[in-house]
Amino acid sequence: MKVLCVNAGSSSLKFQLYDMPAEISIISGYVEKIGAKDSFYTIKSEGKKTETKKPISDHTEAVAIMLKELINYDAVKDLSEIRGVGHRVVHGGEKYAKSVIIDDQVIEDIKALTKFAPLHHPGNLAGIKAMQKALPEATQVAVFDTAFHQTIPKIQYMYPVPMGWYEKYGVRKYGFHGTSHKYITEIMQKKLGKKDINLIICHVGSGASITAVKDGKSYDTTMGLTPLDGLMMGTRSGSIDPSIIKYMIDEAGMTYNEIDTALNKQSGLLGVCGFNDNRDVEKAIASGDENARLALDMYVDRIVRYIAEYYLELNGKVDAIVFTAGVLENGAETRESILNGLAPFGIKVNKAVNDAIASFKEITSGVITTEDSTVPVYVEPTNEEIMIIRDTYSLSKK
Repeated sequence: MKVLCVNAGSSSLKFQLYDMPAEISIISGYVEKIGAKDSFYTIKSEGKKTETKKPISDHTEAVAIMLKELINYDAVKDLSEIRGVGHRVVHGGEKYAKSVIIDDQVIEDIKALTKFAPLHHPGNLAGIKAMQKALPEATQVAVFDTAFHQTIPKIQYMYPVPMGWYEKYGVRKYGFHGTSHKYITEIMQKKLGKKDINLIICHVGSGASITAVKDGKSYDTTMGLTPLDGLMMGTRSGSIDPSIIKYMIDEAGMTYNEIDTALNKQSGLLGVCGFNDNRDVEKAIASGDENARLALDMYVDRIVRYIAEYYLELNGKVDAIVFTAGVLENGAETRESILNGLAPFGIKVNKAVNDAIASFKEITSGVITTEDSTVPVYVEPTNEEIMIIRDTYSLSKK
């Protein structure tokens, strides 16, 4: 069975086609800058990557291009071979604790939840509608970023605000990157041979979140009502004093929308030093840029603080700490800085092993702490796409 994974953003469409149940990736691609004059798409097949610049007006056209290229690259001989399409959907609210087949009610629920994910859901919905039209016989499945975190207990997900805010408007912690955290949990359960596992998973890429896993289930996580909460990220501020918003409205004459944009797109590493990519920050540090040094120190400090907090939440019973996603899968220096910050917990870096691991190197995973460390720290590549594919395959078979 051929199963397609689709991740539609506000101006992008990422896709990957798998042959199931063998879990073989056949072809993948990325359509970027949808609606802009300089839009383009990239196709990766059989180890080769090609890029095509072409005006792409909307998601319907992006889907049409994707399906055309699947035929052109002989990934499928006929589109009817695609039996299932899995869609990454950012927010499932309290209603969705697992992946579901998309019907009219699910569409309406995703629309209603757009208030929680205004930057993401319009693109998610556009991708779903375009795929329903293009492949009407395929099973369409919604895989929610928030689903894994629905096991978080109330003491952790409630905010200390008026109860009516939660009861009437759903103000609470929902958490994100759930598909990645779930994948890592399952990988570590197999590696350690333990189902009721306790983990601290650090998913740190351009977006970043840390999750405490207790007895194999999400117990707490850093992102909240929206993905803005928690860690300092590439362009997001993470947690700040909420009074800053009113202060900047009063003092700088900024509108709320301007501040929201600044906190989501102009803050974090970018706001402090002008670079949002960790690799560029490290290059700037090497050239003596003091703001870059400050930015990385702040970044690492916040990661260390949340790991320490979750270590205590888990009563010190932690089977492993896991580093995953772009920055921590590849950034040996950043990983080492985090482990040095955790030294008071008896965690020690194995520098030789740490320096040898990256997604572009021969070794892509492993334990980067010494044997006498109190908690082993793993580097483990995430794979959100395969989780979407597995759920879609399972529901499509039914």
